[in-house]
Amino acid sequence: METYHTPALLNESIEGMEIRPDGIYVDATFGGGGHSRAILERLTTGKLIAFDQDEDAKANALDDPRFIFVHHNFRFLRHFLRYHNIERIDGLLADLGVSSHHFDSCDRGFSIRHNAELDMRMNVQQTLKAADIINQYSEEQLARIFKLYGEIDRPWRIASQIVRERQHKPIQTTRQLVQILTPFLPPYQRTKELAKIFQALRIEVNNELGALEDLLEQTKHVFNPRGRLVIISYHSLEDRMVKNFIRYGNVEGKAEKDLYGNMIAPFEAVNRKVIFPTEQEIEKNPRARSARLRIARRTVYEPGS
Repeated sequence: METYHTPALLNESIEGMEIRPDGIYVDATFGGGGHSRAILERLTTGKLIAFDQDEDAKANALDDPRFIFVHHNFRFLRHFLRYHNIERIDGLLADLGVSSHHFDSCDRGFSIRHNAELDMRMNVQQTLKAADIINQYSEEQLARIFKLYGEIDRPWRIASQIVRERQHKPIQTTRQLVQILTPFLPPYQRTKELAKIFQALRIEVNNELGALEDLLEQTKHVFNPRGRLVIISYHSLEDRMVKNFIRYGNVEGKAEKDLYGNMIAPFEAVNRKVIFPTEQEIEKNPRARSARLRIARRTVYEPGS
C-alpha cells in the first residue's frame, strides 16, 4: 500500500532476489506489503513468510494461501521458520528503517514534524519508550547513543542540556525535546541534526542494530545454496554492518580464514558496489534518497548448521 509506505528500490531488490516460482522466501520487514506483493507475483507453488512486529502492519496482511504473516521481530527468524516446518529458504529481503506510515503517524513520536508522546516503539507491547531514555539515561549514556547512533559531532553538549532541563520538568513530548535542543543546533542544519537525534533515540528504543545482527547471523543457517540475501539500509551504521557481513561473515568486519588461508564467508557480494535509487525514483519518492541496496549469494552449504 503506497499510502502506508512506498518501497524504495523495488524493482532492483526484486530482480536481485532471482525468485524461483517454487521457492521459499522471507520478507523480513512487511510494512505495507509492497515488496511482498511483488514477490508473490513471481511465485506459483512457492511460499512467502513475512515478519513485522508493528501492530499496524497486521492490517495489511495478504489473503493468499502462499503467504504466512508472522507478527514478531525478524530477529526471531529461525524460530518461526522451524515453527512453520521450514528448514531452508531461497531468499530474504529486508527493507530496514522506518516506514512512511510511522513518520506520518501523529501519535507515534517518530517525527519532528508532529507533537506527540516521545514513544518511538515499533512494538507497542515493549515497555521502553523514548521518553524513558530521555528522562532516565545518564548524561554519559545519552552522549553515547547520540554519538554512536546519530553520529552527532558534539553529543555531550546535547546530552548535558537534556539532563539540565529534565531536572525542572520531565521531557515527555517531541515538541518539548525540539524546543529544548533548537537553540543549541546550527540554524543552517537544524532540521538535519534534529532528525539524527531522533534517529539515535529510535535505534536505542528498538535495539535496531542488535536485531539486524541477529538476523544476519541466522541467515548463515537457513539459506539454500545460491540463495539471495537482499538488504536495503538507510544510514551508514546499518550499511556498514551489512557490508561487513557479506564480505567477512560477521558485522565487525573481522577476517577469518581456514587452514588453507581462504576467507571464511558464507555469502559473496552480487553487486560489488552499493546500489542507489535513480534520480527519477527520488523525484517520485523523496524518502528513498538515503536508501542503499546490497545483494549477496549464499556460497557454502553446511549440513547440520
